[in-house]
Amino acid sequence: MIGSGAQQDSQWLFPSTALNNTPSRVPLTREVYDRSRAVELLFRIGVSISLPSDALFTAATWFHRFYMRFPMEDYHRQEIAAACVFLVTKTDECGRKLRDLTRVYMAKVAGVDIREIPAEGKEVEDCQNMILRAEEALLEALGFDFVVDIPHTVLTELFDAMRIDEQVQDHAWSFAHDSYRTPLCVLYSPQMIAAACIILAQKLVEGAQSPSLDHRVAWPDPSSTLPTPPSHQPSSPDASRSVLDHLSFGAGEMALVAEALDILLEFYRAQDRPYLTVSEIAPPTCTPKHPHMFDPVTQINPAAPGEGQSLSQNTSTPTQGNLTPNSNAASTELNQN
Repeated sequence: MIGSGAQQDSQWLFPSTALNNTPSRVPLTREVYDRSRAVELLFRIGVSISLPSDALFTAATWFHRFYMRFPMEDYHRQEIAAACVFLVTKTDECGRKLRDLTRVYMAKVAGVDIREIPAEGKEVEDCQNMILRAEEALLEALGFDFVVDIPHTVLTELFDAMRIDEQVQDHAWSFAHDSYRTPLCVLYSPQMIAAACIILAQKLVEGAQSPSLDHRVAWPDPSSTLPTPPSHQPSSPDASRSVLDHLSFGAGEMALVAEALDILLEFYRAQDRPYLTVSEIAPPTCTPKHPHMFDPVTQINPAAPGEGQSLSQNTSTPTQGNLTPNSNAASTELNQN
């Protein structure tokens, strides 16, 4: 069951303005950039030890939750990323040896082949202890609340329930994957993120002359909801409205979907890569005011060695991907050594 589309009452969902008051004492654009880099590292570690996609998305959610309660200055993003991966191997019953994870982590951070990392020794042991200490801080931050719902589950249910173009499905799946490089998972419910991903994918596939994002997320005029004769076509004026209607979204939820769309597009525009045609889509103008989160990557600094490539450097992007609801998104996009 997809469940109610309403923003869930959760200790882990915050208004976007809360990002201005996180414990980290750095500019928000810098914090969000560092989060994105660390999530990329998290994904690359997880892919290298063959974790399923759902486990990676859970670990990435924990990572964002952690930094809503603890500052980056006190807990290094790389260490917490590794701790999130190690913890999810236990909670999701996909156990991996700490030593194996540690060696992968050390190789990614150093930017070297894993064969250059010794199988044992003081350096490996010290790194294992570091991950265990970071895990203790992670458990404290989470309060042993490990439950995570992901937008991919909602997407799969929507794909099964509705007639959604396969190309739209592919792009929506990839957008949901990229959403973890942003703080969306601590700002909006999985239903809202899934809706934003589908609507953005529909706009991308249907092209520049198709209805704007404003049109797609606008609360309908009362006259448009009057009864009409039976038809085999969707009752909504376009495919995006059908998705929102299926989720039973009201005006408040639709405004938050618009905000999520704006944040996703801000993320893609910051990648400074012309092949990301999604970045050319005009954001909704009806969005609530949210903090500015992304500066162009080239204005901050290039990715540090071992922290992976930003989406702007990936060989597979939402405009090129061929992911399906049953494919391993992380393996397809991030299996880069």
